[in-house]
Amino acid sequence: MSEDQPPSRQHSPHKSWIEKIVHLLTGELQDQEDLLDILREAREKRLLDTDALIMIEGVLQVSQLRVRDIMIPRVQMIVVPKDAELETIFPLVIESGHSRYPVIDGDRSKVVGILLIKDLLAHVLKNKNLMVQDIMRPASVVPESKRLNVLLKELRTNGNHMAIVVDEYGQTAGSVSIEDVLEQIVGEIEDEHDDFEDKDYVTQRNEHEYMITALMPIDEFDEYFSTQLATDEYDTVGGFIVNQLEHMPKKGESLTVDNFKFEVIRADTRRIHLIKLKILE
Repeated sequence: MSEDQPPSRQHSPHKSWIEKIVHLLTGELQDQEDLLDILREAREKRLLDTDALIMIEGVLQVSQLRVRDIMIPRVQMIVVPKDAELETIFPLVIESGHSRYPVIDGDRSKVVGILLIKDLLAHVLKNKNLMVQDIMRPASVVPESKRLNVLLKELRTNGNHMAIVVDEYGQTAGSVSIEDVLEQIVGEIEDEHDDFEDKDYVTQRNEHEYMITALMPIDEFDEYFSTQLATDEYDTVGGFIVNQLEHMPKKGESLTVDNFKFEVIRADTRRIHLIKLKILE
């Protein structure tokens, strides 16, 4: 080889990964999965750490999920009536420990505002006879079909941390907070008010559909749904799905067992987080 010839780079350990990044920038990727494959390879080459990859995957999932996938259903919302005197709602506030509450007019299908605890504390010491409706703020309303990335942008723009979700008929379907959206990216955000011993593993969305936390013990699942899925090979619903599929599933993968359809709603490279369960007729 001539001494004037530049050294060859064909054996560079990062060449193939860099070429793929070039393909990304020149539009040669076919879909999102191609992008994830590149990022996973980057992690394997230690060019990207696992936590960063999980967050990137979460960001990409947010663009695919809709509000209905993560909202708190109407029946599970902790609400306050608009005509309640401020002093009377303190037991509820202390027990739940939330910073915002939907305000209802009669029943949960009629949300008329949002109560912020900072407003409650600012006014209750001055006038205990005030009612919730006197200090509540307007509620931000979003359709359950709205994509989470759009919702996140709107919440950041208007400064709201909570929105009321409505169905196609304009009825309240549930609520969603900016924290709910961020948890799809960074995982569960637990604070001092979270109950570590008594978390709800199951959220019923309608007669035939449920949202299941993947960490739900499989024996509790059997008891709840009158099934017999438990064995010594796994302890949780997420473990059951991984065992059945024989690989770590990605968001959107599904598994049908008898008349139960399990769909992975949120997962990262290490474990499943959230599952949609549909009972087939």
